[in-house]
Amino acid sequence: MPPLLYRLRSVLADTVAMVIYCFITGMAVEMLLSEMTFQQSLSSRLLSIPVNIVIAWPYGLYRDRIVALLLKWGKNKHGIRNLADLFAYVSFQSPVYAAILWAIGADLSQIVRAVGSNAIISMLMGVVYGYFLEYCRHLFRVPVLNRQRIGSN
Repeated sequence: MPPLLYRLRSVLADTVAMVIYCFITGMAVEMLLSEMTFQQSLSSRLLSIPVNIVIAWPYGLYRDRIVALLLKWGKNKHGIRNLADLFAYVSFQSPVYAAILWAIGADLSQIVRAVGSNAIISMLMGVVYGYFLEYCRHLFRVPVLNRQRIGSN
């Protein structure tokens, strides 16, 4: 299969994973922890869909680079990958999330609580997202060979 098709599958898998995961987890955090109304959360989640479509593939590349970098330093591949997923998710998503909340009219205290809660929860969410992303890549038949070059086999 031509490399372009592999790349297309990778982009599609990363996009589907990001949109689904962020919609579900974002709404849970916003409503349960940040005391946002259903309307605010739904607005935030709907606004996040096009944003997530735009950032999904760059995030996937960023995450894969972080994983590859940290795998060079550690022998425990599972633990290192989990740490890399945690760091990548929090460092990439927090500024994007804050901008989305600001755009839908959340006040500063809601933004701080939501982003802060999300950063704390991301200690688990980022790791879970890493597994979900790999699962979506598997479903879309993104070749492992492409990912081996960046240390995520």
